[in-house]
Amino acid sequence: MDFSVALRSGTPLLALMGAGLLSRRLGFLKAGDERVLNAYVYYFALPALFVVDLSETRFTTENLRFVAAGLVPTLVIAVLFWAAWRVLRFARSTLHLLIVSTVFGSLAFFGLPFVMFAFPDAGMERLSVLSASSISAVSVGVTIFIMELHQMERTLQPFSMQTLAARFLQNPLIVSIIIGSGLSLAGLTLPVAVSRPLHMLGQTTATVALFMLGVFFYGRAYGHLTRALLLSLLRILLLPLLSLAVAQLLGIQGIQRSVLVLMHAMPSAVSLIVLSERYEFHPELIASLVLVSSLLAVVHLNVWLHVLLAM
Repeated sequence: MDFSVALRSGTPLLALMGAGLLSRRLGFLKAGDERVLNAYVYYFALPALFVVDLSETRFTTENLRFVAAGLVPTLVIAVLFWAAWRVLRFARSTLHLLIVSTVFGSLAFFGLPFVMFAFPDAGMERLSVLSASSISAVSVGVTIFIMELHQMERTLQPFSMQTLAARFLQNPLIVSIIIGSGLSLAGLTLPVAVSRPLHMLGQTTATVALFMLGVFFYGRAYGHLTRALLLSLLRILLLPLLSLAVAQLLGIQGIQRSVLVLMHAMPSAVSLIVLSERYEFHPELIASLVLVSSLLAVVHLNVWLHVLLAM
């Protein structure tokens, strides 16, 4: 393994998350303060990054193939789990858990920083944003759909597409993806007075997001760690392997292939904890899943990075 690459990508992750943990341990920040950091990244930094980078991206045939290669694994894995449920007839709640645990990764909070640390090239931010935003649009949609379905079945409410669409369009990441992509497709350029502050906001995403993860993990109760570990293998092994196969089939090579596979190997999204509590969807297990997958990520992402660079 190229230890210089591992150090370049892993050290900042550990240092920033460690600083967040230390801030709680020393009492600089208190329980609940992570909500402020999360709100800043979720409602300001990330949307700014998505809008400005997507608006400056030109959707060429190559870029569209790259986007397609990112979307297919998420959709395929959901269909495979559904087919397995139809054949094996395990509990519907297990089907929901398998899909949500696998498709919703921390592409923005964890993926963007890792890829930019691993490949410190000028063009990597835009490529990683294109990957993270397109995959997130599908994974967020699938996750909200599954959790709404789970809640409706649990409370015996009728399924409502109107409610689902409203939830989807209230998500600031989805809205920013639509705006940024729309500007690009329309050929519109943001004026410097707008694009510059958006760039400044977006550039804070990686630092604040990783620091926030450390703050978020401190002092929480975790259970079902063995089950969480088994579920995390779906994102550590299964989804990245599927992503690699799709990239090969579509002729995606080099750094683009590496970005796609790494994005699909990212740990489970921290937002899952918030959503699981809101929808009463296995909250303790989901918290443990996010913790375990995030801790393992520093190791397994560098293993994947080594494998991809050696191909």
